[in-house]
Amino acid sequence: MKVILVNIKELVQVEEEARAWVAGKEMNELKVLHDAFLVINDDQIENFGLMQDFDETAVDGADMMMEIDCTGKIVMPGYCDSHTHLVFATSREQEFVDRINGLSYEEIARRGGGILNSAKRLEQASEDELYLSAMARLDEIKQLGTTAVEIKSGYGLSVKSELKMLRVIQRLKETSPLTIKSTFLGAHAMPVEYKNKRQKYIQLIIQEMLPEISQQGLADYMDVFCDRGFFSVSETAQLLEAAWKYDLQPKIHANELGLTGGVQVGVQYQALSVDHLEHVGEAEIEALLGSKTMPTVLPGAAFFLSLPLSPVRKMMNAGLPIALASDFNPGSSPSGNMNFIQSLACINYKMTPEEAINACTLNSAYAMGIEKSCGSICRGKLANLFITKVLPGYAAIPYFYGSNPVETVIINGEIY
Repeated sequence: MKVILVNIKELVQVEEEARAWVAGKEMNELKVLHDAFLVINDDQIENFGLMQDFDETAVDGADMMMEIDCTGKIVMPGYCDSHTHLVFATSREQEFVDRINGLSYEEIARRGGGILNSAKRLEQASEDELYLSAMARLDEIKQLGTTAVEIKSGYGLSVKSELKMLRVIQRLKETSPLTIKSTFLGAHAMPVEYKNKRQKYIQLIIQEMLPEISQQGLADYMDVFCDRGFFSVSETAQLLEAAWKYDLQPKIHANELGLTGGVQVGVQYQALSVDHLEHVGEAEIEALLGSKTMPTVLPGAAFFLSLPLSPVRKMMNAGLPIALASDFNPGSSPSGNMNFIQSLACINYKMTPEEAINACTLNSAYAMGIEKSCGSICRGKLANLFITKVLPGYAAIPYFYGSNPVETVIINGEIY
């Protein structure tokens, strides 16, 4: 079936030829067509342009055709949320209260909270329970404009529970319309029973988890939490070397808690992205320049935990690209609202709306390895996009923080 969007007030992030990403000063450039049309054929973008050039007879021959009037509305590529942990058993609002009362994230973790708390609860949950709650979260973020998402394991921390999580993600891939990438994050934290046997847990990941995950085809990537109090640079290197042996490209949790070398080891092992980056210095910028690793900032986590803000302006001024993601998880960023992530980017990080949109679409698509099919309005790419309510312009999306500007979502050509 053909779907034709007409009278689009602003058609945002259009490309004649697909790009991998935008970086540096180009982050502030955004191609927008005013008073535009867009033609969807089955699951792909077939054509777009200005209404003055729209030839209705060129699409009349379709057996089935639907026309949507977008007068006063904005059409954008769907958000690509390249970092989430949205498969989890229960929320952790008690830790939220603990932080209000003065405990730090690291202090809560040392008391058995944080990731270990989620792991304990996930172990007790069934696959069906995890699937149903995660599907509800996927439906929620879909209505907020997200059409592609990366989901990490990491609340298992045992062979049995990590495989359970990854099977749930596989099931979500098969049943949700969203484009989903799966990341194995067995190295999310050190289980209590391995506190004084760190190398034994690392060998459990390498010798038991990775072979089983590879055999069952349960992951697209492998992540490691390389930071103070979690996994060291040398331990991370050991794990990433093993990941490549199973054709799992790395992704890294890096420099959330300090300048701990996570960026450099990520670049060394050709990580697709290094994520968090609350702490970035000259050495980290130098390592990223010229690499194919996408620096990914998670404004929701910094907002929720009152962390230092990533120096995104310094990074862009140096010529780097920036991606943004929600870090949707029960402990440090319990929201998958990418519209709010844009607001935080503009308000707290002083990114322009153009920079924020590039970071939430094209660059974040690259950060999850789908830039050839998602992240922009380009002929031949998947018809993954959303139509806003009537708005004065795309800058109104981050301006109206906390509200949902999305009226209609289209995924693979299907209207939701």
